[in-house]
Amino acid sequence: MKKVLAILVVGLIVFSLGCIGGGEKTQTETLTGAQKDGDVQVIKIGLLTDLSGPAASKGQIVRNTVELAEENINKYFGEKGLPYRVEVLIEDTRADPKAALEKLQTLKAQGVNAAVGLYSNEVRNVQKYATSNKIILISPSSTAPPKLIGFTKPEEKKFIFRFVPTDLFQSKVIATEIEQLGLKGIVIAYRGDAWGKGLRDALVGEIESKVEIGVNVEYPSNPTPADWSPYISKLEDGVKELISKYGKDNVGVWAVGFDEVATLLTQIPDDSVLLQVKWIGTDAMVGNQKIIEETKGKAVKVGLFSTQFYSESDETTKLKETFKAKFGGEPDQYGLNAYDATWVLVLAYVEVLKEKGSYDPDLMVQKIKEVLEKYNSGAYGVEPVTGTIELDEWNDRASGDYTIYRVTEGGWKLIGAWKSDTGKIEWFEKP
Repeated sequence: MKKVLAILVVGLIVFSLGCIGGGEKTQTETLTGAQKDGDVQVIKIGLLTDLSGPAASKGQIVRNTVELAEENINKYFGEKGLPYRVEVLIEDTRADPKAALEKLQTLKAQGVNAAVGLYSNEVRNVQKYATSNKIILISPSSTAPPKLIGFTKPEEKKFIFRFVPTDLFQSKVIATEIEQLGLKGIVIAYRGDAWGKGLRDALVGEIESKVEIGVNVEYPSNPTPADWSPYISKLEDGVKELISKYGKDNVGVWAVGFDEVATLLTQIPDDSVLLQVKWIGTDAMVGNQKIIEETKGKAVKVGLFSTQFYSESDETTKLKETFKAKFGGEPDQYGLNAYDATWVLVLAYVEVLKEKGSYDPDLMVQKIKEVLEKYNSGAYGVEPVTGTIELDEWNDRASGDYTIYRVTEGGWKLIGAWKSDTGKIEWFEKP
């Protein structure tokens, strides 16, 4: 009996030592953007978004939706018995091109080879580094035409994808909006960056033969003005000149900006002629809570009619419910695009690891396109929240519909939709 007890005790000690040693999970860092965590391979994905700059109101939504994607993907791996786990590393770019490059370099140093995020001016500044280091980027929000972010031919843009149509589409929507609002003359205030200049140029090309374009007021984007009085004065002079020709009802202001538009409106005097005409915005303003919180009264007065790319699916409702329960509010289109971008990056990463056993950026590009087809069809058991995602030769979303919002006493309100197949706006209520 004593002999049996001795054997049991020795066995127990050996087993305990084995448990202690096994309890310390070793992590072997690789240069593949993935690491071993026990028997689970951790896939690192970066998120580059504005959390404290002029587009922070939208950046936080992007962050929240990507966090939901991270949770849902890891749940998916568990349910499917797949030996992977995704880890999202988040960096605040402040919508600053210089900071965006620094943050991308930080992510690269941490073993990240694929990331979601960035606006057009940021993409322009990081694209050479991303391309030379073969870092895959999927932007949910960069809309400037390819040539304005530094590309002259599609093959140069191999590693950079955008899950949103370019402003060559949005400019058509805004042009139709201007026409149907009955405007015969407009003045323009726009950010002096790749996005602002690109959208401004695209719209001018659409309307210059039909609408008189008065003063064009370009303002700095980094940083944006603290004192808007010089810009307000120029806009007022331009509006007065157009009113003398066409009358107040036929003149408008088109503002191309982010959160700074709220500051601009706040500094406009209550008796200014600028508040006596219609204002038109862009996709970067839709749902902007800073405008509602700081200057809703003025925004209601001018309307701030703003367009936004729109594409949803049956899956969108579920995500919106989860988002509201966890964060409050509702994800916007940029957030939804970022959610899909995260899924596609991770699923493509898994396909690469399955095929080669390690990361390969060139194969990753190929797999993204293959994964998109499967993701669109529901082959993975999950589907896009932004509907079918089709890319053009530049790896940008090929087309899409747009919705139109305005500011009301109740906040941002959907009032119309532009259909790409007809090129027309269906108004849900009179603008």
